[in-house]
Amino acid sequence: MPCFCRRREPAAKTQGPAAFPCHAGLSSLRAVGETAPPAADPAGSPAALAGLLDRHAYLCDDGLATACFLALRMGRPLFLEGEAGVGKTELAKTLARGLGAPLIRLQCYEGLDASQALYDWDFPRQLLHLRAAEAAGVADVARLEGELYDRRFLLARPLLQALETSPSVLLVDELDRADDEFEAFLLEVLSDFTITVPELGTIRAERPPVVVVTSNRTREVHDALKRRCLYHWLEHPSFDREVAIIRRRLPGAAERLAGQVARAAQRMREAGLLKPPGVAETLDWTEALVALGVRELDPASAAVTLGAVLKYREDQQRVLGGGLDALLGGG
Repeated sequence: MPCFCRRREPAAKTQGPAAFPCHAGLSSLRAVGETAPPAADPAGSPAALAGLLDRHAYLCDDGLATACFLALRMGRPLFLEGEAGVGKTELAKTLARGLGAPLIRLQCYEGLDASQALYDWDFPRQLLHLRAAEAAGVADVARLEGELYDRRFLLARPLLQALETSPSVLLVDELDRADDEFEAFLLEVLSDFTITVPELGTIRAERPPVVVVTSNRTREVHDALKRRCLYHWLEHPSFDREVAIIRRRLPGAAERLAGQVARAAQRMREAGLLKPPGVAETLDWTEALVALGVRELDPASAAVTLGAVLKYREDQQRVLGGGLDALLGGG
């Protein structure tokens, strides 16, 4: 019996109904002045949305709250840039918790292609189905070929999962690590939230997912993609906000310890290190100190826990060489 367990040549774009039900979608390419219904509207204002995030232990300033609120209200992807550890990924996670929607994460890396991000065919299951049909004496070749490319044999990767899950939050994390070719492909998907599978037809999102795209700016992302997003740059938090974040996320930390850690982290960011600590490292450092029962940061406790906040040997040597007393002074 002929083997049909292989990719077929792309079919012409289907004009009629797809092979399985497709939902009426929403295009992000709208006429001027046309407003799409929001993917989710959990709060009536940026301040209310900030309060929602705060209830899930994420503190954001007015600028970030406004950008996030507008992304929800306008149905546009939110593009977040900033140094590693400032809270870009955590915002997407917290937003998913606040909306009560599943988080679908696509971690970008060099060499990422459509089959890993979009969909792929489950060839082992197709082969098993083919052998079972052969053993059963199935002689209808056309019907068997159609069965091999049924929806049950399609492996949905993150982008397709997000379109088929409503509501959902799609996190495209560290887009700057992916190749230009993948960025162009993502642009096409985010333009109208549809995916065409040649063997099945066009799949449209019943309701577009909330999309958060992050970048550490190791390379510039093309303007074409940024134009389709609302953009926000995340800075490292101010001293007072970082203390508030530590106290909010780690209530077991003493208030004085939270202030000392935040002040030391702020000074490290001004020291020209290879990898200045982000909020994530500040929280890790505080958690390590709390686990050791430390209530006040001193040079001895800072030295033995420095690996929780600085992940390069050169940075540790630079900080230790400059003296921990100077780093912790005034705390």
